[in-house]
Amino acid sequence: MTENFSQTINAPHSHDLSAIETLAQRLDQARYYNDAITELLGLSATEAITREQIIPGKIRIEQILSDQHATTEEQSLAYLTGFFMLGRQCTEKELNQALGENSLPLLKTLNLVEEPTPQQYRALIDLRPHGADDGTELWVSSDVRAYQRTGALRKDHVLGIGQASLTLAQITERTPIKRALDLGTGCGIQTFHLLSHAEHVTATDISERALAFTRFNILLNAEELHVDRHHLQNRVKLLQGSLTEPVQGQEFDLVVSNPPFVITPRKAEEKPEDQFTYRDGGLAGDQLIQTLLNQLPTILAPNGRAQMLANWEIWEDSKHWDHRVRQWTNNELDVWCIQRETLSPEQYAETWLKDASEQRDPQHYEQAYKDYLLDFAQRRVTAIGLGMLWLRKPASSTPKQQQPLQRYEEITYPIQQPLAPFLTEAVELYDQLNQLTSEELLSAHLEVAQDVTEERHARPGAEHPGVILLREGAGLRRTILESTELAGFVSACDGELSVQQILGALAVLLGWEDNTHQEELLQQIRELIEKGFLRFTSAD
Repeated sequence: MTENFSQTINAPHSHDLSAIETLAQRLDQARYYNDAITELLGLSATEAITREQIIPGKIRIEQILSDQHATTEEQSLAYLTGFFMLGRQCTEKELNQALGENSLPLLKTLNLVEEPTPQQYRALIDLRPHGADDGTELWVSSDVRAYQRTGALRKDHVLGIGQASLTLAQITERTPIKRALDLGTGCGIQTFHLLSHAEHVTATDISERALAFTRFNILLNAEELHVDRHHLQNRVKLLQGSLTEPVQGQEFDLVVSNPPFVITPRKAEEKPEDQFTYRDGGLAGDQLIQTLLNQLPTILAPNGRAQMLANWEIWEDSKHWDHRVRQWTNNELDVWCIQRETLSPEQYAETWLKDASEQRDPQHYEQAYKDYLLDFAQRRVTAIGLGMLWLRKPASSTPKQQQPLQRYEEITYPIQQPLAPFLTEAVELYDQLNQLTSEELLSAHLEVAQDVTEERHARPGAEHPGVILLREGAGLRRTILESTELAGFVSACDGELSVQQILGALAVLLGWEDNTHQEELLQQIRELIEKGFLRFTSAD
């Protein structure tokens, strides 16, 4: 293991701190930010780039550069955007206009440029602005995108900020902590976010190139990330290795991971260099996620949490989609698993072959597609689940009567992002409710959450509704089918009456002869509290 990664081959160099600081200053002076680029290219062309369609952007760039009425600032930003985002080659004069005098030696020092033809220079990396949810503006480097190169991606390709990494950032809880781990850091996107609320972050990856990109990105954005370029180790530690191996013996308050979970057919003659390290952990099937879940308890501090994305196989003889995931987790950790999507083996193969641009070689594509289907058939895989996992190691002081959180949900419809605040609140509600005895719950006062609405559906002419739905407008946006009794209870939850008082009124109104109805309804009330439909009043 090494902690340097400042002069890794085929990656940005970060050994010259003065050069990095100069580049940051010049990017700022050029207004190389999302808003300025959108204003320059127009919304349609900018949105097309996010879909990896660069032709509208390239057309707009050339229009600006040939427009005699365009300002010097507009043309400078056009050169810079074309160079770092769209694969446009520039002359030394054009680079000087974009980034100031002597920009070519600066870019060479940082290993960011190559000369494919005499006097024409091309960026070796993709460098683009990223606006975080908290308003922080960063510049993030990664390998050039698939649309900027020919053939399949290199095996140690370093991804930029994609939808998966944004999703993980949006579901990660942001409560202040001391020590965080970004397991499988890639270009460093999760580390950037962790630095906003963690005193120290350890970032690991199996790829030396990925760690080189992460180091470069952190140093480039040192001011925004509140990192001292000359004392990086005070806030960040970079370690190379697989899964939890580099940090064994350490404990963290928060672990986040977008691990290389992609299920890829294994071959007997396969070598490590044959694997796509940015997405493929080198284990058969979904064993990587199983292995990681087994290792997590050893590196989580008491009350430490882990949040990650994952894929899992759904086998032919599985009784439910979560059958295998439940086998990997146990009462040692609290678990909240949400399946967001399922793909057939065919859909899964097509997705990941396209991801690495392997369809560009028709013969290779056909064989790789066959390998996928045969691999899944061998294990009788009927579908692959995609989703997120929230885990927590119980604190040593956790009351023995508190039941571990074991929640497995399938939520395939749109949810509100960022989701993290809702997850934090939901867990707090679960903990609060789980510590209450039945008597304490009966004496509690509840109110309906502000985002909750009720829908009643009846056939034409019917006196009473046949279907009553309770809907959340925020967070996970669940919908619950209510019974008449539960709807009556919820309608009375305005914080004035206790749970016991409302149940007593319903017993009289509906003529309950024993406590059976009350006990059944009490279980449904607990579910509504756990899922955020009902909240305890401030008095409770």
